[in-house]
Amino acid sequence: MKQPATPRFAPAHHDGSPLYVSTSAPSIGDGVELRVRVSRELEVVAVHARSTPDGEPRFDLATPETAEAVADEIWWRVRVPVVNPELSYRFVLQTPGGALWLTAAGLSRTEVTDDTDFLISTAPPAPSWSDGAVVYEIFLDRFARSEAWERPALPEWADEASWTDRVPWGTERALQQVYGGDLHGVVERLDHLVALGVDVIYLTPFFPSRSNHRYDSTTFSTVDPLLGGDDGLRRLTDAAHARGMRVIGDITLNHSGDGHEWFRRALADPGSAERDFYFIDPDDESYASFCGVPTLPTFDHRSSELRARLYDGEESVIRRGVRDWGLDGWRVDVAQSAGRHGTVELNDLVARRTRGSLDPGHLLLAENQFDASRALRGEGWHGTMSYAGFSRPVWSWLARERSHEFWGTPGPIPQYTAADVRAVMTMYSSRIPWRSYSHNLTLIDSHDTARFRSIAGADRQLLAAALMFALPGIPMVFAGDEVGVEGVHLEDGRRPFPWDPEEWDPDAWSVYRELIALRRGHEALRTGGLRWLHASDDVLIFERASETGSVLVLVARDAHEPLTSPVDGASLIDGDDLVAGAPIPGEGARFGIWEVSR
Repeated sequence: MKQPATPRFAPAHHDGSPLYVSTSAPSIGDGVELRVRVSRELEVVAVHARSTPDGEPRFDLATPETAEAVADEIWWRVRVPVVNPELSYRFVLQTPGGALWLTAAGLSRTEVTDDTDFLISTAPPAPSWSDGAVVYEIFLDRFARSEAWERPALPEWADEASWTDRVPWGTERALQQVYGGDLHGVVERLDHLVALGVDVIYLTPFFPSRSNHRYDSTTFSTVDPLLGGDDGLRRLTDAAHARGMRVIGDITLNHSGDGHEWFRRALADPGSAERDFYFIDPDDESYASFCGVPTLPTFDHRSSELRARLYDGEESVIRRGVRDWGLDGWRVDVAQSAGRHGTVELNDLVARRTRGSLDPGHLLLAENQFDASRALRGEGWHGTMSYAGFSRPVWSWLARERSHEFWGTPGPIPQYTAADVRAVMTMYSSRIPWRSYSHNLTLIDSHDTARFRSIAGADRQLLAAALMFALPGIPMVFAGDEVGVEGVHLEDGRRPFPWDPEEWDPDAWSVYRELIALRRGHEALRTGGLRWLHASDDVLIFERASETGSVLVLVARDAHEPLTSPVDGASLIDGDDLVAGAPIPGEGARFGIWEVSR
């Protein structure tokens, strides 16, 4: 009989978590203590940290921590000076067989390019309250409708719907169907969020517009009266803060709606300041727009007046949101496009100036559909929505329905193995500082996608949730996922929240609460480092480790080859414990989480 294989960690490891790095936010002139763990099997005789201060090569010799050596590995420690705004470094391991290079992409016997060197930025870090946070996304029109206030009449563009009406997705008037969710309704349902365990509320746009998604704003001067106005938003932020929660808003810095007061003035008066806010052709009055959608005219960030009104200064929308409405930060829509059009390239400026208008206690996140590494290395976004580095590989591994409802590639959802998932996640995470990686939003779906449950099935939704809550990042739950809301299209996924518990999936509700509680209760799951242990076709195993302990996580989509546990561990969910040298318990599709014995 074939003996079960025993998964093994890579023979050398370092990441940017506190277990390996003394500080992720040093100042120029400081030194940073770095640690690297190396298997004895490599017979390493010397370890150097190579950095490039002022572009010059520097090699600092590490010393072994003999007191902390265990049977099969040695920890090495080295202090590296911080000379420039960004510290870029790698390790060189001297062995009898020659030098080995360790970067964030892994171990290599050949010299590799610098783009996966470990990175530490001296820019101010994200607020401490966001470390280990769990975000809950609310699509305002569909979450909760309050009857305890005098609601204004619907505008002409809106089609009224009752809470149980079907979403007419794919039809001409789908974006004009209004269910009447509002800010007062969110206040009334905060106990649900407390019961779930989340601590950050992310609100989709709340400015007046001509659609139910409100990404086509008509003004940034006020909160939409349909939602409860300025007073409604302030009531929500005050109520959330009283419960220990934070609230972040959503804004489009790339475009406005074509009904926006600035755009109407720009078209009406060629001599107005607002004319310079957009890319308008003086010959035929045509204009640039997001993805060619005429209702979403693109902003021209070369205008200093536009920047001052939107995000750069004390009276900007960004600043007013935190000062007047009590927001704790912002999420920026289609941030990869903001400031970019033809030869105009001001995306970095938009990110820096937006963050500059916020205080250190405010969080700035951004939507980015692709590789966001360029925007995550300095004074721009604290993190992005990790579609490319998390969502799409998870969909590609776990989806049963190879739907075309997949954002990022044409055609059906690709088919990945677990090994592919690990490779993609490593590729994206290796190009950014650890603190950016750990502040990216990890999500399995959002208001811009179909519901993952409808693509992968209820059982695999829970597998994806295990990955979301156990891997580094800030997990983001799209309201309704925790009770089993479905949706085969992004518009269909915006179904009104079913407030009758009889309509909920009790398994989803139970598992989401359990996973969030586990994350809250274990430092390793909140801020620990990440070591991959095993990845094959159908199973992923990884370790999260901190100074207080480590946790081993297994996620399997199907039956897989027998595997032997390399460690002892106590199960943190229903299931058997791990015994070193014995088979890892469980069969078939499942997830397991164990606290590793020290």
